[in-house]
Amino acid sequence: MKSKLEYIWLDGYKPTQSLRSKTMVRSDFSGKLEDCPMWSFDGSSTEQAEGSASDCLLKPVAVIPDPARKNSYLVMTEVLNADGTPHPSNGRATIEDDDEDFWFGFEQEYFLWDPVTNLPPGFPAGGYPPPQGPYYCSVGARNAYNRDLIEEHLDLCLEAGLNVEGINAEVAAGQWEFQIFAKSAKTAGDEIWLARYMLERTAEKYDLAVDWHPKPLGETDWNGSGMHANFSNGPMREAGNEEIFTKICDEFGKNVGPCIAVYGAHNEQRLTGQHETQSIDQFSYGVSDRGASIRIPVGTVEDGWKGRLEDRRPASNADPYKVAAIIVKITKEALG
Repeated sequence: MKSKLEYIWLDGYKPTQSLRSKTMVRSDFSGKLEDCPMWSFDGSSTEQAEGSASDCLLKPVAVIPDPARKNSYLVMTEVLNADGTPHPSNGRATIEDDDEDFWFGFEQEYFLWDPVTNLPPGFPAGGYPPPQGPYYCSVGARNAYNRDLIEEHLDLCLEAGLNVEGINAEVAAGQWEFQIFAKSAKTAGDEIWLARYMLERTAEKYDLAVDWHPKPLGETDWNGSGMHANFSNGPMREAGNEEIFTKICDEFGKNVGPCIAVYGAHNEQRLTGQHETQSIDQFSYGVSDRGASIRIPVGTVEDGWKGRLEDRRPASNADPYKVAAIIVKITKEALG
């Protein structure tokens, strides 16, 4: 039997990379990662190479079934230079340590977008729907839009084996969220990108786009979109020591610049100090504080200072690989 392997990668566009993919047809494919061959592509068409030396390599890093196509698989890859070294656009390669001590849960917000009206579903042409408030976790056609698309995407993700832990309608009309958890920084990044790919492709069927911009509605009184990063390591989960969390938060306060640099383009439009955000030029942390840069969940405190932290600053368009990499680095520096 012949199988379709959809090789997925991130291009070299700046400041925000896009997803690319192409199909390889293989006979008698086992479905295992070790049987996914290296492949190549024309990097001169994706801002990743010059035409005179255009070959870039695709190294498979994860493979899952593709329930949306017959006899198909989705193959997440990372981009290498022709000599086998990581390409500068390869965010996955920036994760220095993936020993599975770090657990990540990403909360991926996004807007559905109508390319005809150039507005989210639920927004009338040339105007706005009623103010935000009734849309969050809503039900009913007045407040929830394109639930059929959202449910189809969730079913596809679960059938493919992605560890999606939930979905919900978000604060603005046409805005939704899914959450993914993994006990590995790289796996969490792989699964977010695979879920993003599946969402983009599912939305095609409904003649809708997905807008990952952190503030697609500009300077309006509507929430932006983030990709909140929940994280923990062994000491955070097991020690039961408030000082560990204080040290980590304080270390993040010393590294605002490096964090913001990889937390997504145009994030200054979202991190304004309003709409459940801290200002981009300030840093704060607090228990149960959704207006802080880093929130300490009340559950972490109630469990005797065992649990996680939530960095609320990453934007919806951030690369989860790069976000995980900086979080791992700073947390390790904080704990020596």
